[in-house]
Amino acid sequence: MTPNDQTASPPQLHKGLEGVIAGETAISDVDGQRCQLIYRGYHIDELVGKTTYEEVSHLLLYGELPTRRQLTEWAAQLEAARTLEPPILALLESFPRRANPMTLLRTVISALGLYDSEAEDEGVVALRRKVARAIAKTPTIVAAIGRLRDGTPCIAPKPILSHAANFLYMLHGREPTDQQAKALDAYFILLADHGFNASTFTARTVTGTQSDYYSAIVAAIGSLKGPLHGAANRKAMEMLTEIGTSEQVEPYVQKMLADHKRFMGFGHRVYRGEDPRAKHLKEIARQLGQAAGEMKWFTLSERLQEKMIG
Repeated sequence: MTPNDQTASPPQLHKGLEGVIAGETAISDVDGQRCQLIYRGYHIDELVGKTTYEEVSHLLLYGELPTRRQLTEWAAQLEAARTLEPPILALLESFPRRANPMTLLRTVISALGLYDSEAEDEGVVALRRKVARAIAKTPTIVAAIGRLRDGTPCIAPKPILSHAANFLYMLHGREPTDQQAKALDAYFILLADHGFNASTFTARTVTGTQSDYYSAIVAAIGSLKGPLHGAANRKAMEMLTEIGTSEQVEPYVQKMLADHKRFMGFGHRVYRGEDPRAKHLKEIARQLGQAAGEMKWFTLSERLQEKMIG
């Protein structure tokens, strides 16, 4: 051991890799200090309500918002890939109905690789085609899982519908209203990317070993399945259901604080202030509640937020 070794500072532990630069990306920038989310140079406020998910997915994949012609070609590429191959659908229908939805999704995505002739081709062009197929087929898979769990037959995608509208159609068996489709489209945009989160880091680790695309996506879904990563929205709804009424908000908050428990679904730890996606999600919830004539959950959420901040 040299004298320098003796005086060197001991290595530091960074829990959750906080503060550690694990890689570089131009896809999105999560600025926690300024509470901003940037996609390829565009602030999320410039995209939500002004673009479609099809446009934003093209932006993330190709680095630019599409021209009219590029958008038509991209939408057609997604449309052509939405339908599940018969063996994949048969496999999904053979699974236990009450299996965990994320487990089902993970397994079906893995099976997609078996029927993809480009599964082992890691060239840029082939990778982009695989990304397009995954983007297109994932909503079809999730909708099919939802219907099978309800004991209803799966529904094939409808060519004339957008990405978001198709998912709602395949899930519910009827075409959504324009408002419902736009609301889900905005939600898809808001959650399209979020920097080096756990599932993205997992996928990057797998691809870093020169493994194949489908292995990386399956691993990412496995990470997202964990309640500390992908369950915030579900946990938030469970919390609201447990509270039940606005009158129960204050005693619930006091008990949670006394028990040192975490409130799920309100903010993100990376942001030092309000999550930049929150105001958009709040407005979507308000509009949908008003359209449905059911403001209970929106009012309850607002009351809960007031008590937490106050």
